[in-house]
Amino acid sequence: MLSAFVNSFKIADLRQRIFFTLGLIFACRILAVIPTPGVDAGALQDAIRGIQREVGGGFLGLYDLFSGGALQNCAVGALGIMPYISASIILQLLTAVIPQLERLAREGDAGRQKLTQYTRYLTLLLCVIQGGAIAVSLQNPAALGIPGRIVTMGGFGFVPLTIMTMTTSTMLIMWLGEQMTERGIGNGISLIITISIVSRLPGAIHAAINLFKPDESGTAQFSVFHLIGLAVMIFLVVAGVVAMTQAQRKIPVQYAKRVVGRKVYGGQSTYMPLRVNYAGVMPIIFAQAILMFPPRLLNRLPWLWARELGASLDYGTGLHMLLYALMILFFSYFWVATQFNPVQIADDLKKYGGYVPGIRPGTPTAEFLDRTMTRITLSGAIFLTVIAVIPSVMARNFGIPWLVASFFGGTSLLIIVGVMLDTMRQIESHLLMRHYDGFLKKGKLRSRR
Repeated sequence: MLSAFVNSFKIADLRQRIFFTLGLIFACRILAVIPTPGVDAGALQDAIRGIQREVGGGFLGLYDLFSGGALQNCAVGALGIMPYISASIILQLLTAVIPQLERLAREGDAGRQKLTQYTRYLTLLLCVIQGGAIAVSLQNPAALGIPGRIVTMGGFGFVPLTIMTMTTSTMLIMWLGEQMTERGIGNGISLIITISIVSRLPGAIHAAINLFKPDESGTAQFSVFHLIGLAVMIFLVVAGVVAMTQAQRKIPVQYAKRVVGRKVYGGQSTYMPLRVNYAGVMPIIFAQAILMFPPRLLNRLPWLWARELGASLDYGTGLHMLLYALMILFFSYFWVATQFNPVQIADDLKKYGGYVPGIRPGTPTAEFLDRTMTRITLSGAIFLTVIAVIPSVMARNFGIPWLVASFFGGTSLLIIVGVMLDTMRQIESHLLMRHYDGFLKKGKLRSRR
């Protein structure tokens, strides 16, 4: 594996792509530290640190995690790439229910370019809305539970200035991500999110080291046995995430021979890969986003029963964990139902002369694919549920800081592992194309014979 990394820099084109990607990542990180004009960044950082001491960090903690600390710095890139991700998710969901968008998605490159244009327009709209919400919240910090004053610039001009700077930064980050995808290595948007999450790793390591340092009484919170347990746990969790991310059910497909002119097509056997974790990290994101708001809304109501219900729905409680698990299961099937179309797949197989051995083409094939996908989605959803609850269990029951526990599971680990695997696959394809071995074999120049 180490030889494969060395060989990656021996190929001029691949080396240029890697350096180009690293340069754009550096530019994105700069936008996460340039402060927004008119904001007392020190006061905002102290307030967000206080919020992040809670388990899960609340909505601001989650948003700050995906922005790579840009929200805590109140940087011009505080919105990060999340408006673009939200716009992409909205367009994907609308494509499944709006026939016009579905036709565009099936028109090839021209249709995809049109959908990309719509995504950019929707991103711009979301940036304006979210930037305005942040500007108004900064002017009224009491609404977020933050004492004191954050904005040093008075007057109405702060709101449009903040909207303009944050919107411009997000559109620039989106453009850099697209350039990274086209001229760099890996998926640019995914890499930006991953680097934003990994940027919190030094702070997590520092917090983890403090757990093993003795306090004033001369005793440490954790011992060397806890360190061994944490090391074994992170190894097992990462190995499990890698295995489930790559796990797939291979459906055999046989293509009949077709004679077109003087050429014969088909006649070969292949397989259709159905991913076990088809929904990826989306069910966890949906469940987290929805469960953040009911406790806040209920705590603002004047009735005692509402406040008690809101307290029972706080992050880490038994009721919250139960609803969290059920919503992950629901959204796993919901995402598969909106994105996986067995009828279309069966029609495409029938059109090109393909069939599943033992299954009649057409409707029986669609029913078989739907039944198979339903079964394997259950195992993927259970896996997501277990991974999602690990950080909260560690933080609530073992006193581990949330910043440390978040790297043992949940959204952070799933995104990091998935994006790293995809990037390594792209690098490996470049190595194999240039007659080098990949990451799983000894990295040496292959024979050209």
